[in-house]
Amino acid sequence: MRIGRPRLPRTVRGRRRLVRGVVGACVLALLPSTWLYVSTADRLRTAADVPRTEVAVVFGAGLWKGGPSPYLARRLDAAAGLYRAGRIKAVLVTGDNSREDYDEPSAMRAYLSRHGVPAGRIVSDYAGFDTWDSCVRARRIFGVRQAVLISQTFHIRRAVALCEAAGVSSYGLGVDDKHDATWYYGSTREVFAAGKAALDATFHPSPEFLGPRERGVQRALASAP
Repeated sequence: MRIGRPRLPRTVRGRRRLVRGVVGACVLALLPSTWLYVSTADRLRTAADVPRTEVAVVFGAGLWKGGPSPYLARRLDAAAGLYRAGRIKAVLVTGDNSREDYDEPSAMRAYLSRHGVPAGRIVSDYAGFDTWDSCVRARRIFGVRQAVLISQTFHIRRAVALCEAAGVSSYGLGVDDKHDATWYYGSTREVFAAGKAALDATFHPSPEFLGPRERGVQRALASAP
């Protein structure tokens, strides 16, 4: 049995309905992205004008040969720069450690230590499996109420919107980067991720893993001069 190509409506009215349907679907698809832009418009900062905030949160972005990927390294460089400038006192690194041979937070911690952030000021979240989980755990497990979030510019709006929804008053520092294939892939992915973000912010699903309350952030701040 041969399956023919879909036929377009033959009447003018039918074609108009088709066009309206396509336009409506596009509008619905773009609504979550519009929400991200509108809701975070006043929350984005540069490294020069980030308000002094006790805690920075750096989101994982993959490993490369056991160390941070180039994208992740740029996020960590930004956090180290804020620490050296006296704009933050502690860094919460959140990433994936779902299997023994893959440990983003430990690699992030080691990188920051090599770049001037004392080990006592770095706190690791080993169950930041996605952005929503990281934001919820920052608030409910680590007790973070306000933070500077650090990520690439194509991801930072989603991070800010989700952390705000999770109860963390947030400013976003978007790290610019080389606009290569990875950059365009990440930017395209955000269009689809915005839909999940809108659902997370609306329904507040429980993270994959929560666990007991940790006082690592409080201890790191207590050790700050």
